[in-house]
Amino acid sequence: MSSDDFDSHLRKLMAWHFGDATGSPFWLGKRATLGFDPVSDVQGAADLLRFPDISSELRSVPAGDLIPQGLADQPFRVYDSGGTTGAPKRIVDSGYRSRLLEWAHGRLVAQGVPATGNWLHLGPSGPHVIGFDVSRYAALGNGIFYTVDLDPRWVKRLLGSGRPEQAEEYIQHLLDQAETILRSQDVAVLSTTPPLLEAICAREELYELVLAKVRGIIWAGTSISAESLRLVEEVFFPGTAVAGIYGNSLMGVAPQRERLAGDEYPCVFEAFPETTRLELVDEQGKEVGYGERGRVRLHLVAEEMFLPNILERDSAVRIAPTSPGGPDGLADVQTFGTIDDVAVIEGVY
Repeated sequence: MSSDDFDSHLRKLMAWHFGDATGSPFWLGKRATLGFDPVSDVQGAADLLRFPDISSELRSVPAGDLIPQGLADQPFRVYDSGGTTGAPKRIVDSGYRSRLLEWAHGRLVAQGVPATGNWLHLGPSGPHVIGFDVSRYAALGNGIFYTVDLDPRWVKRLLGSGRPEQAEEYIQHLLDQAETILRSQDVAVLSTTPPLLEAICAREELYELVLAKVRGIIWAGTSISAESLRLVEEVFFPGTAVAGIYGNSLMGVAPQRERLAGDEYPCVFEAFPETTRLELVDEQGKEVGYGERGRVRLHLVAEEMFLPNILERDSAVRIAPTSPGGPDGLADVQTFGTIDDVAVIEGVY
């Protein structure tokens, strides 16, 4: 989607989110406090910076207030963020996430991830959105969806309170369950986190099962170093398609794009261009140059949710678009050590 197309989409959605008959109680209640008219004054993506960052309010606002009245007849789901920097934030979704995931699934298949077959998700399910995401990928390929549930909040509590040995015991408990599934079931794709993938490689029998059965590995949820990614791809799973996904509850997913000759970084993420803009900014909020590191700023403009001007917990290196008017790429994603005086603990997710 070109910049002009996105701006046209944005103007249409401003009328939707701030229309008396279609907008959500949350945004209609804020309309008078903004100091500008979002319907007439927001004409392009640059105008989204006029909105306040409302992400902290998503920790406590009633979820029903986030649902646009124009979609009141649709069934909605509520998903939580990981709660890394405090109480979890909540989003609502009816059908948007499924549309986004169809696009992301196509991106993954283009990189060699099996288009069909069964999936094993070794990671969070509800209230985290990633469980729904992976189940959708499996369904798009007419595959069975196996899952081993991970509670990342419990791991973070264990690590934050100085109990790493109990966190390790919990990880082994998760791996036991994954091994049970892989011993008897056909699994084409494994979805998990970098720390759990490293734990799999350190456990010989489980590693051999994954190596023998799995044809595609998706990693998501935490950062991974270039050297660790190289080891996964070239040493541990040289014949397996490996692809990363950057994302979270608020922004959705930004899958890894195909590697190009001359790429400096082994993994470059791109967001869904129809609804999402990711910018990388410095401490003053100014966009950094290509090749420079900045903090991720999100603008999500979809029917179900409107999330403008959201500063995320991550930083990344800005990568130039692969085509004129295309989205910027993000590389070498890293998590801030502290946000709003709250220590960030990645744990295993």
